[in-house]
Amino acid sequence: MKNIPISAMIGLFFTGIYFLAAIFAPLIAPYGMAEVVGDVWEPSSSEHLLGTDSIGRDLLTRLIYGGRTTIFIATAATALSFVTGAVLGFFAAVSGGWVDQVLSRFVDLIMSIPSLIFALVVLSVMPTNMITLIILMGLLDSTRVYRLSRAVAVDITVMDYVEAARLRGEKTAWIIFREILPNALSPLVAEVGLRFIFMVLFISTLSFLGLGVQPPQADWGGIVKENKEGINYGIQAALYPAYAIATLCISINLVADWILNRTTSLKGGRG
Repeated sequence: MKNIPISAMIGLFFTGIYFLAAIFAPLIAPYGMAEVVGDVWEPSSSEHLLGTDSIGRDLLTRLIYGGRTTIFIATAATALSFVTGAVLGFFAAVSGGWVDQVLSRFVDLIMSIPSLIFALVVLSVMPTNMITLIILMGLLDSTRVYRLSRAVAVDITVMDYVEAARLRGEKTAWIIFREILPNALSPLVAEVGLRFIFMVLFISTLSFLGLGVQPPQADWGGIVKENKEGINYGIQAALYPAYAIATLCISINLVADWILNRTTSLKGGRG
């Protein structure tokens, strides 16, 4: 931590601010999430620091609660994608044979369909709520994690210590969690940041298209949709959540790059 670069410090700072704001949203938001407190698209003032939205709700409050929803869904979906994708990827690499072929071809089939189109089709026939969004996004993104974890695990399974574990009669679960996982953490940890960014963009896109988080709940993509007409009149209400999405994604990326470089250098130093 003493040698942390400036870029990573900036990334950690803004990432920390966003996550703290998401956690303590009810305490720091000046108004209620769906409370109408003024006229339509009021300019910035002492009462409304960012003005009001398309129906008179405080925009800063909506951004704070929107960040809470976006970050929660993105975090939960990322966790689901890594648990599912990594376990299946490791299992396929360790098992080999027909198990590997069946899982890999199924993943190839899912990946051949664009994720956004797949999600839009599913959400058009299923109830749209947070649980559905998290499960759908997590399972769709687990295919990418599967490909990465399998590729890493295939190289690890030929190592002597894995062969020694097999000869000792260790079970598949032992080999996956005690032999492969600790040696595959470096690329997986770095990939977490990239997958989280994708989830933030994914849920924001779905909400902008009307199939993500539903009103009166707030999320950044939905706030852009609700206020996009104001851009025609020079009103920046729709741009504030876009700035938030951009700065969060850049911050996470800076931290992920630092973690990848750090873990890679540590691995090389031990070697």
